[in-house]
Amino acid sequence: MRSRDGGVAFAVVIVLVALNLRAFLTSSSPLLEPIRLATGIGFHAVALLTVLPMFAMGATSLCGAAVGQRIGARGGVALGLVAIAFACASRYVAGGAAALLWSAALAGAGVGLVQALMPGVVKQAYPARIGVMTGLYSAAIMGGGGLGAIASPWVAHAIGGAQPDWHAGLAIWALLATFALLYWLNMRRMEFTVADAPRQSLSWLRCFASRRAWLLAACFGLINGGYTSLVAWLPHFYAQQGWTAQQGGSVLALMTAAQVVAALAMPAIARSRGRDLRPWLVLTLVAQLAGFCALTFDAPVPAVAIAVVLGFGLGGAFSLCMVLALDHLPDPAQAGALAAFMQGVGFMIAALAPFVTGWVREHTGGFTMAWAYLAAVVVALLPLMLRFDPRRYGVATAGLFGPQPQQRSGVAHPLPALDSARPGKP
Repeated sequence: MRSRDGGVAFAVVIVLVALNLRAFLTSSSPLLEPIRLATGIGFHAVALLTVLPMFAMGATSLCGAAVGQRIGARGGVALGLVAIAFACASRYVAGGAAALLWSAALAGAGVGLVQALMPGVVKQAYPARIGVMTGLYSAAIMGGGGLGAIASPWVAHAIGGAQPDWHAGLAIWALLATFALLYWLNMRRMEFTVADAPRQSLSWLRCFASRRAWLLAACFGLINGGYTSLVAWLPHFYAQQGWTAQQGGSVLALMTAAQVVAALAMPAIARSRGRDLRPWLVLTLVAQLAGFCALTFDAPVPAVAIAVVLGFGLGGAFSLCMVLALDHLPDPAQAGALAAFMQGVGFMIAALAPFVTGWVREHTGGFTMAWAYLAAVVVALLPLMLRFDPRRYGVATAGLFGPQPQQRSGVAHPLPALDSARPGKP
């Protein structure tokens, strides 16, 4: 394949890896009732099934670039997939809340490691098509979330019958992670070539002194707080209205399907109109606001329509934020480090949202105020989006990682090398 293009085969690898980054997270929500009956887990602990992995994602994302510099992106992503596979498999024998929470944290750590490395890998592999490929990567992440929501209750009922086997419904995702791991490790055999480049010593710690890095992280975290809250509580919200676990999971899966479409389409559409992503980010936030307002005021709108609108807003905003971070710096290594900081801090911010909304639900008996809170967050985000003027990217990131390294003709420097060679190894 051409050195400037990772090609279709590598795109398939990216999709397979990305499918594993949300399935474990969305699989527990539709099975909440049988899990609670079997383990006695309360609402605060249920929220931790989302909060803990999100915190773990954030913490691991912050150190993911350093791990990649030591063992390469290939080894780092493989390590993350091993953690996800082991965590999901352990749920088959989980006997109580503690085991479930431990597995959630371990899977979140694996996801954080993968997410810290993949944006730079994508930018390295597809320098001329970063918008399209980032959209594909983001869409696959959302698609994995949809698979988790709809397939886990189906597997649980198929195996357990009238008494759903929630262990099997949660553990099934170990198979997908193992398959993606084997495919990823077989990457050497693909005709995917990149120019050799020296590893760069980059530290996300430098981002702590950057206002732009913090702004990106805050926006990313607040946007994803809406997603984590819906993953944690939307099926239960409809269960309170008499819906079955399968029906609640189907609504979550439908929302995720809309996320997939938006995550895939929005970066490509935005890129076709120029570098300014602000109008498109505002559009996705308006869609989120409409969906949360419909839930808050119990508008006479079908659940299907609300799920689609929310999914469009959340999926489009997620992928556009990824492109936004990568656009700030031309070098893949530096852009990847900035994206890792954005995700690391952002996911820890997002982890607070389901805890807050769960606390509100427990003390009010319903979700009305929880949805109102999420709508207010979107309103606060709207003016922040106007600050991302592409003409100011250089000024906003000046001196963040020192002088910009020059790029050799036609080839972008990689984040860490895709091969897991250590420094000095050819």
